Amino acid sequence: MPRKRFMNKQITFALRQAENGAKVDEVCRTIGVSESTFDRWKKQFVGMGVPEIRRLKPLEDGNSKLKRLVADLTPDRFMLRNVLKRKW
Repeated sequence: MPRKRFMNKQITFALRQAENGAKVDEVCRTIGVSESTFDRWKKQFVGMGVPEIRRLKPLEDGNSKLKRLVADLTPDRFMLRNVLKRKW
C-alpha cells in the first residue's frame, strides 16, 4: 500500500482542530490517519505554523543527506588511519 503524504496545511489544520477542543479520534477519522500518526505529528510540529513547517522539511532532507555522506566516508577514513599507523 503506497504511503500517503499529507500537505503542511493539512497537518497544521488537524493540530489546530485538536488544540481548539475537537476530539482526537474525530480529527483522525476525518483526515484518515491513525492516532499514532497524529501523536507523532503533535510531538514534531506542536506550536508551529505552515511557514515553519515549510522551512523544516528542506532542513530535514539536507540533514539526512549529510548523515548518509558521513556514513559513506567513515569506513574510508578508518581504513586510511589504519594504513598510516603501520610502520614500514
